[in-house]
Amino acid sequence: MAALIFLTHPEVVIDPQVPVPRWPLNDTGRRRMSRFADALAGTHISSIHASTEQKAMDGAAIVAERFGLPYRTHEDVGENDRSATGYIAPPEFWEVVDAFFANPHESIRGWERAIDAQSRIVKAVSRIAAEDDGPGNTLVVAHGGVGCLLMAHLQQVEIGRESRPRHSGGGCFIVVDRETLSLRQDWRTIEEAVFPVS
Repeated sequence: MAALIFLTHPEVVIDPQVPVPRWPLNDTGRRRMSRFADALAGTHISSIHASTEQKAMDGAAIVAERFGLPYRTHEDVGENDRSATGYIAPPEFWEVVDAFFANPHESIRGWERAIDAQSRIVKAVSRIAAEDDGPGNTLVVAHGGVGCLLMAHLQQVEIGRESRPRHSGGGCFIVVDRETLSLRQDWRTIEEAVFPVS
């Protein structure tokens, strides 16, 4: 049965002078995405999707070029809205992220609430899965926070109690049954990618 492969973008160029949604993949991120495209060569891809953030589009474009397919963008698979604060440098950023997941019904520093972001993301992924009636698999390239909120839904646990990607640079993926939207495979890194999925 067809699968939906959800991938978090890998490493990016961090530039506080550029709005976060416009950050591109860096050289390491591009190399890792090429490696993922190589791994996908063993499977059939029907459609490729990305958030509207540059890093996700960069990743989708690498796979799309390899398969000779277009990719579509979807604003509603983007990260939670953080425009109230803009860029926050680590380690403070990770403290705010922890508060975001620990208090899903509260707006942390004006950010979109986790519970609202999760609802948006689940609806978006469900729509993408339903609209792809091709015989192959669906690839969605998005973000770590998006993946965690989606995973909490898939595992039917409270936000913040879901399993998390294990690579600090991103580039992790899960596999979901496209018809039932049930989890087939927990987080793996690009380096652990083996396809076709079953």
